[in-house]
Amino acid sequence: MSRVTEADRAVPGVRRRPAWLAPTTLVLSVVGLAVSGYLTFEHYTDNATLACSIGGVIDCARVTSSAWSTFLGIPVAVLGLLFFVVTLGLCLPRAWRSPAAWLDPARIGWLTVGLGFALYLVWAELFRIHAICLWCTVVHVVTFLLWIVVLFGQILSGPPPEDA
Repeated sequence: MSRVTEADRAVPGVRRRPAWLAPTTLVLSVVGLAVSGYLTFEHYTDNATLACSIGGVIDCARVTSSAWSTFLGIPVAVLGLLFFVVTLGLCLPRAWRSPAAWLDPARIGWLTVGLGFALYLVWAELFRIHAICLWCTVVHVVTFLLWIVVLFGQILSGPPPEDA
């Protein structure tokens, strides 16, 4: 059985959450935000040298300067930064304790969109650019982990209370 935090018990109408859910999603969101922030900084820095451009298949510079590094004219790094800002807001402990019924579907829906976009970018790296950016891979893995953690966290939380 999963542990429930005291804060979850104290708020009427709030689903019982596993104790690990809020801190895990918070840490993953901060990691994703930090890496996306670094990639955004590097995107807007002249003559930037990403710390993973070691050549061959592992070549961040080739990935981040390719035609695939923008989507609808917006740098993918900026989209990642915005994604993790919203994700951080959805995964703050206060958001997990909120009785708002829309938050659970919004959270998993938002992360599903992010995961779909990450898979699209992995496809572009592997089959169009023929190079892998390790920093981008960190963002993709963090997005996948967030999706898994939130999905299982919501499953383990059980149904919403009757009085919500």
